[in-house]
Amino acid sequence: FCAVLGALLVPLAYQCIWLLTHSIPASIFSAALILFDTGTLTLSRHILLDPILMFFIMTSTYSCLKFLTYSHKPFTLLWWVWLTNTGISLACALGVKFVGLFVILLVGYTTISDLWRLLGNHSISLVALSKHVTARVIGLILVPVLAYCVLFAVHLKVLDHSGNGDGFFSSAFQSQLIGNRLYNVSMPQYIAFGSEITLKQRRTGGAYLHSHFHLYPEEHPPKQQQVTTYSHKDDNNRWKIKPADREIGASDPLVYVQSGDLVRLEHVLTRRNLHSHKELAPLSKHHFQVSCYGQNGTGDANDIWIVDVEGASRGDKIQTVRSKIRFVHYHVRCLLHSHDKKLPKWGWEQLEVTCQPNLRDPTSMWSVEEVIDARLPNVSFEVYSPTFLEKLVESHAVMTQGNSGLKPKEGEVTSRPWQWPIDYRGQIFSGQDHRIYMLGNPIIFWSLLVIKVLFLVLWLAYSVGHKRKIPLNKNLQIYCERSFRVCWWLLLAWFLHYAPFWSMSRVLYFHHYFPAFLYSAMFGGVMLDFLVTLTCVCVPGHLAVKVFHFCFLLIAAGILWSFYLFHPLAYGMSGSLAAVEGSMMHNVKWLDSWDI
Repeated sequence: FCAVLGALLVPLAYQCIWLLTHSIPASIFSAALILFDTGTLTLSRHILLDPILMFFIMTSTYSCLKFLTYSHKPFTLLWWVWLTNTGISLACALGVKFVGLFVILLVGYTTISDLWRLLGNHSISLVALSKHVTARVIGLILVPVLAYCVLFAVHLKVLDHSGNGDGFFSSAFQSQLIGNRLYNVSMPQYIAFGSEITLKQRRTGGAYLHSHFHLYPEEHPPKQQQVTTYSHKDDNNRWKIKPADREIGASDPLVYVQSGDLVRLEHVLTRRNLHSHKELAPLSKHHFQVSCYGQNGTGDANDIWIVDVEGASRGDKIQTVRSKIRFVHYHVRCLLHSHDKKLPKWGWEQLEVTCQPNLRDPTSMWSVEEVIDARLPNVSFEVYSPTFLEKLVESHAVMTQGNSGLKPKEGEVTSRPWQWPIDYRGQIFSGQDHRIYMLGNPIIFWSLLVIKVLFLVLWLAYSVGHKRKIPLNKNLQIYCERSFRVCWWLLLAWFLHYAPFWSMSRVLYFHHYFPAFLYSAMFGGVMLDFLVTLTCVCVPGHLAVKVFHFCFLLIAAGILWSFYLFHPLAYGMSGSLAAVEGSMMHNVKWLDSWDI
C-alpha cells in the first residue's frame, strides 16, 4: 500500500508541473527528480505514515491546481468536483499527520490569491463574488471538517480495544475501550475512608500517582521512597485513603470522604504514606519534594493532606471520576503536582511529582479513577461515557501533547532542519546484515541548492533589467515572468513545509523534510527546463534543437548515474561498512557524517 502511494508521487508531480507550466520537459525533470531520489524511495518501501502523507499532500496540490484550470467555467460539475476533492485531500493529509496543516496553509494562500484576482475583475458582480466565497467556504472548510470528523469517527469505531497507551486518556475515555479495566464496569460513585483508589492527574495526558520501593538517591536527601506519575496501569498506582488522626478498623462505621477533610494516603504495596517536606524537588527547584515515608502505614505529621474539591462546599462527598481534587499539604501549604519533566534513570524516566507552592495552580488537579471497596454500592461507568465531540477533542489534545513531548531515545541519531537540504546526515533504517540507510540522493539534493541560488540571481537580474526598461523579446519576457511566478509559488510551498520545523523543540528526524523535498524537486524541474531554454536562446537558431537535446540527455544521464551510485542505500547493503576500504560503498561515502 505504501509502495503504491509512493509510486504515485511521480505521476502526480508530473501532472502538477504540467498544469503550472504546460511544459513536458519541466514535467519530466520534476517527476525524475522524485523518482530517482533514494530517500523518497526508501520511505516508500517501508510501512510508514510518510508515503501516505506525501501522497495526500500531492493530491491536495494537484486538485487545487486542477480546480484553478476551471476558473473560466465556475460552478460547473467538474469545478465542484475538483474543489470538493481538494477539501477531502486536505482532510486526509491532516488526518495522517499534523504536518498536513502546512499544505492547508498553501491551499489557503492560493485560494485567497485567486479570490483577490476575482475581486479585481470588474466584470464579476459582488453577488457572483459572494457565491465564489461561499463555494470555497463549503469546499475548503466545511467539507474538510466533515471529512476529518468522519475519518476520526471511523478511527474511534475500529480502534475500540484497550492498549498500552490507555493511561494517556481520561477515565471516561478509557471506559469506552474494550478490555480496559474501566470498560463496562461498575464501581462506587463515592469514596470512603478505607477505600483503595487510583489518582489520575486532570490534564491532557495526565498520568497516575505512583510509587515503588526505590528510594531517592543521596544527592536528593533524605533518602525516602520515590513518588512519580506513571502513564500505564500498575498495582503501584493504588493508594488507601485514611483519616489524618486514626487508623480504620474492620468494624468502624462507613464514613465518606468529603471536601475539606484531612487525610493520609497510604501506598498499598509498600505501606508508606504520601509525604512532603521543605526539601527541594529533584528537578523543579522552586517546588518541594514529595516522597513516601513511614512504616506499616505509620508516619509523621508531614503525611497529612487537605482534600479540596473545586466547586464544592465543605462537606460535599468526593465523586469518582467527576470531582476535581486538589491535595493541599497541611504543614508546607503546597499542592500535590506533576508535569512532563522526566526523572533520570534512577527514577525510571517516570514523571516528577512535586509539591507546588502556588496554591492557585490550575494544573494541580486530580481525580479518582478507580475505587476498590466492597462496602460501597456500585454504579455503572456508562454514566461517565463521553460524547464523540469530547473524544475527538481529547484525542487531539493527547496527540498534540505526545507529539510535542517526543524525546530521542538513548543513542538514537536525530537531526536538525539545517542539515536536511544539504543532505548532511541520513537515517539508519536497518542495522542488520542487510543494511538500509535513508539518504537523499546527494547529486539531486546539492543540485537543488545550486538551482535555488541560480534562480535568485536570474530573478534579481531580470527584475533589475525590467526596472531599467532594458528591451527583451516579448515572448521571452512572457516566458520568464510565467516561469518566475511558478517558481516563487513552488518555493513558497517548499518554505511552508520546511520552515516551521525550525521552531520545534521536539525531536526531529531527516524524514520530516521529504514533504518539503517534493516541492523542491518540482521547483528544480521547472528551473532546469528554464535554464535549458535560456541556453537554447543564447545559441544560433539552427543549433537550438541540438543543444536542447544535448542538455536534456546530459541532465537525464546525470540523474540516472547518481541513482545508480546510491541505489544500494535504499535496496539494501551487505558486507563491510563504507568506512572500511574495499567496501562496496566506500567510494560513495563522500561525507564523514554519513553512517553508511
